[in-house]
Amino acid sequence: MTHTTVPVIFDLDGTLVDPAGGITDGIAAALTELGLPVPGRDRLDAMIGPKLSHSLRDVAGVPPEQLEDAIRIYRGDYLASGIAQSRLYPGIRALLKTLVEAGRPVAVATQKPEGIARTVLEHHGIAALFHTIRGSAANEAAAAGAPSGKASIVAAALADLSTRNGADIQHAVMVGDRAQDVAGAAANGLDCIGVGWGFAPDGELHAAGAVEIVHTTQALHATITRLSERPGTEALNEVHTIGNV
Repeated sequence: MTHTTVPVIFDLDGTLVDPAGGITDGIAAALTELGLPVPGRDRLDAMIGPKLSHSLRDVAGVPPEQLEDAIRIYRGDYLASGIAQSRLYPGIRALLKTLVEAGRPVAVATQKPEGIARTVLEHHGIAALFHTIRGSAANEAAAAGAPSGKASIVAAALADLSTRNGADIQHAVMVGDRAQDVAGAAANGLDCIGVGWGFAPDGELHAAGAVEIVHTTQALHATITRLSERPGTEALNEVHTIGNV
C-alpha cells in the first residue's frame, strides 16, 4: 500500500451519508406544524447540503419571524428519528479505512451543526476515523459563534489538519456533492471531486467547476490517488468565490 499524508476533506450529507428522508421528512414536519406550505420532493431534496436556515428561507419561503421555530422543530424531529433513517453510502466505510491506513488524515466540513454532525458520524461508527469534524454553529439562525459558510468551515478544517504532524495540506482535496462544496474548496485553493450519488441537480457540479465527477467509491479512491500524485502542481479547480459560500 502506498502511504501518503495528503489530507482529504469530506462533506457529510449526500457525500458520506444518505439522509434517506431523515432531513426532508423533518423539514416537511416542521413546515406542517407551523402551517406553512411544504415544497415538492425535488425542492425538498435541493435543500440538502446548503445551510438549513438559508434553504428554509430561500426555498421553503419561511418568514424570518418563524425561522427559529422551524429550525427548532426540525432539529427535534431529526434527533429523535431522522438520524436513525440515515445510512452510509455503499463503500464509504471501506474507503475511509483504506485512506486512513494509507496515512491520510481525513476530515469533515459540513454546514450541519458541528455537534449534530459528530452525532451522525458516531451513530455510523466512523467518527473516530476523522482528524477533525467541522460544522456550523449550534444555532443555525445565528450570525456568529462558529465558522459561517462553507468556505470558512473548510478553512477551519484545514487549520485543524495543519496541526497534524507531517500533513501535506498544500495538496489537500475536498470531496462533496453540491456546488457549495466546490466553491468552498476553491475559496481555500483546493480541488473538489464531485460525487454523483448526492443531491446536486443535473449539471450543477460541472457548472461549479468540480475537477472530476465520480459515481463509485472505487472511482473516488482512484481520483484522490491521482490528484495526490501531482506534487508541486497548482489546483485544477479555477472557480473563485468572494465571501462566504
